[in-house]
Amino acid sequence: MEELDSKPWYKQFYPWLLICIPLSSFIVGGIVVGYATDGTNSLVVDDYYKEGKAINARLDKIEKAKELNITTTLNINDDFISVEFLSGAPKTKQALKLDFYHVTQEDKDFYVLLSADANGIYRAQTDTSINGKWRLRLTPLDESWKVQKTVILPASAAIKFNP
Repeated sequence: MEELDSKPWYKQFYPWLLICIPLSSFIVGGIVVGYATDGTNSLVVDDYYKEGKAINARLDKIEKAKELNITTTLNINDDFISVEFLSGAPKTKQALKLDFYHVTQEDKDFYVLLSADANGIYRAQTDTSINGKWRLRLTPLDESWKVQKTVILPASAAIKFNP
């Protein structure tokens, strides 16, 4: 016992143990506060009224696709994407836009432009990794109609798009 009393406090184990426990909680708390305040949450919408109006406009585009009886199949093999119309194919053969929206990470979102070949199959090539869960949206360039679906990629079979 005399040995413990003869050492200064900073050379003993137990005071440092008692200091480290609250110090570590302050460090972890600082890290959590840093994560919480590093930016805005992209999944939260600030203006609900505008978002509601935009949803109604999007629903009109889906209704237009239903009127045109648009039915497609989507094939994604390696780096190649193809869309084949079973019904309601555009008469002008203009390019189509296929948007890929990642369900949780906005920075992974991208789109590809699909152009029609002689057989009427729309094709594109991409070098972006597309494994995982995605919300897909197919529209013409003028965005007069829209077909969308949530899928998990890679898919073993063709994906049917119905409005």
